[in-house]
Parts: sequence; structure tokens; C-alpha cells
Amino acid sequence: MEERTIPFKKFYTSFIIAGAIIAALGVGFHFIQTANGWKQIYDLPWFIVIVGIFLLSYGGIKLITNKDDSAVIDISKRAIKMFLMNNGIIIALGIMVIIIMIIEPNFMKLKVLRDILAQASPRIIIALGICFTLLIAGTDLSACRMVGLAAVISASMMQNPDYANRFFPDLPQLPIIIPIIAAILACMVFGLLNGFLVARYQMHPFIATLAVQVIIYGVCSLYFDMPPNNSQPIGGIRQDFANIGQYMLLKEQLPSNIGGIPILIPIAGIFIFAIWFVLNKTVFGKNVYAIGGNREAAIVSGINVPLTIVCIFVLASALYGVGGVLEAARTAGATNNYGVGYELDAIAACVVGGVSLNGGVGKVSGIIIGVLIFTIIQYGLQFIGVNAMWQQVIKGVIIAVAVAIDLSKYRGK
Repeated sequence: MEERTIPFKKFYTSFIIAGAIIAALGVGFHFIQTANGWKQIYDLPWFIVIVGIFLLSYGGIKLITNKDDSAVIDISKRAIKMFLMNNGIIIALGIMVIIIMIIEPNFMKLKVLRDILAQASPRIIIALGICFTLLIAGTDLSACRMVGLAAVISASMMQNPDYANRFFPDLPQLPIIIPIIAAILACMVFGLLNGFLVARYQMHPFIATLAVQVIIYGVCSLYFDMPPNNSQPIGGIRQDFANIGQYMLLKEQLPSNIGGIPILIPIAGIFIFAIWFVLNKTVFGKNVYAIGGNREAAIVSGINVPLTIVCIFVLASALYGVGGVLEAARTAGATNNYGVGYELDAIAACVVGGVSLNGGVGKVSGIIIGVLIFTIIQYGLQFIGVNAMWQQVIKGVIIAVAVAIDLSKYRGK
């Protein structure tokens, strides 16, 4: 088969040039819109600017991080075919977003993008936890119940002293950090149980985490049903706790069409960087990939596989706990059913983002893209009034196609 290549620098320089042109067109489009009063396109020019900046930044980062001046990019038909196979579903979903924008121009507002990012932020943290279990060719079905457990524990200890239906009527006002740590530690206990079952008894992660999921829900429901609460939704949340999920940064400095940046977004950004660092710059991260790629080879190379597996599930559970706390703060309340379905959404987002169910393959950037795609699609379908049942059908089709594409890549090999 004929091979065609292009120099690495030339290829990614074209991204920088294209990004600069697109960004400039967006700015120009904005001035034209302002001059002519084309309100029907809303903030579309700024979306164009964002796309341009993304392409420019992507090309710049690639050039800066490249250490091989002689590197080339394969642009043969086979390489293009592989690219489409790996990213076809992302491209298709991108087209779906454009269709939603055409149907409902109100979707082209920066406030909508802001709300989508805020809604996606806790889910990104949860998906980052799930990705560790997927990278070792496992899974974690208990994630959803850990999110609910963390939400209930943190919210129950963070109610206003004058709230009529306090979970703990005689509990003094605690420093905000104590309920957060308590919620995360509770999740880590069950993460330790997951890891122990998988590592010590070589139980399949699907069965182990399914069993633990049921246990967690039972424990959470018993806690939630304690008198005087008696399974009533937890409300009356203290404002300092709610601010973790609701506070707007730069509200006065940014234009009114944005209205501030939700604090959830930079919080998610911190965890994204931390997990990227763990996976790419630490021995633990390299061990995770090694176990997922070839467990037998990892054992031979001296990696303590059982200990690493336990650490993976404990770390994942801590991230679920953080996600649950943020969800409780974002909604200013909690019930024992918080987080239902989050684990399936997180797994689907990871697979769509390129994390292989066969283990050993996946990037943090792909996970972010996967979560954002699902959040945008879900938000967009609600925006244009698609029936909730049809939304589930569409989500199921996306998951099935993503898994089929993932498996076909390895079947071909």
C-alpha cells in the first residue's frame, strides 16, 4: 500500500494557521453581527473564535512538546481510515450538535456553554475515576452509589442551624472540610473493599463492584432513613457549602452574556491536571497502563499487581466521593438516589473518548471530550424538546456504536 507522509512541523503548523484564520473570522463576524443587529445568530461568532483558539492551541502544544525534528505524520488512505474509525462517532456527534444549533439558535449562547461545562464538571471527575478501572480492563458499577453516599453524608452534615428538618438536630456547625473529608473517606472504604475482592480473590470487577454497589445502596438508604430524617430529601444546605457548586467567578468583570464562570469548572480543571500528571508522569500511572496492556508481563517485570489494583479502586472511589460532594453542593440538596446512572454515563463517555474496554489504552483528553459530548447532546436534546425516552434510546445507540467500534479495532488486529 502506498505510504504518504507530511512533516510533523508542517502538519501542526497548519493547525496554528487555520486556527488563527478561524479566530479572526469569528471576531470579524462579531463586528458584522453587531453592526447589522443579527440577533438570530446570538453568540455564534464567539463559538467560532473558541474553535479557532482550540485549533491554534492544539497545534502549538504539539509543536512545543515534539522532540523529534524528523518526525512525520502518516496521511495515507489507511491512516485516514483509522482516524475516521477512531473518531467517527465524535465527528457524528459534532454534526448532531450543529443540527441542534440550527433547529434552536438559542443553543448558540455562551451562557448555555457555561451551564453545560458546569453540569459536566462533576461528571468529568467521576469519569476520571472510572477510567482507572477501565485501563486495567475492568469496570466499576459501584460508582453511582458512591456518588449518592458522598452527597448524602456531606449534605446531612451541612444544614443551616435554623432549618426545621435537620438531619442531626444537635450537631454543631462544623468546618466545611470535615463533612467533605468524611464523605470521601466513606467512599474510599468501599473502594478498598472493591480492590480487595478483585485483587485478593481475582473476582471479576463486574461482579465485585456490582455486589459492592448493592451494599453501598443499602448502607446509604439505612443512613438516609435514620430518624428524624426518615428518608426525606435533605435540604436547607448552608451557603458556604453550596458555594462550592454554585459560586460564580469574575461575575462583575465578565460581559453580561456570560454572567461569570462557575467555580465547578476550575475545580474540575485541577483534578484533570492532577489525574493527567498521575497517569503520565508517575510510576503508578505507568503501572496502570502496563497492567491493562499485559497483566502477565507486568507481573514478570516486578509490578505489585494486587497492590496496584487496590490503589486504583481506592483512588477511583475518592474521585467518586469528590463528584458526589460537588453534586450535593451544586443542587443544594441530596437523596439516597443521587448519582443513579452516572457510572454508565461515565463508562460510555470514556469509551467514546477512546478508552479501550480491553485495557491499556486511553487519554485524559479523550475522557474530557467524551463527557462533554454526552453532556452537550443530553442538554441539546432537552433544549429542543426531544422526549426523555427518546433521549435514552439515542444514548443507548451511541454506547452500542462506541463499543462496537472499540471491539472492531482489536478484532482487526
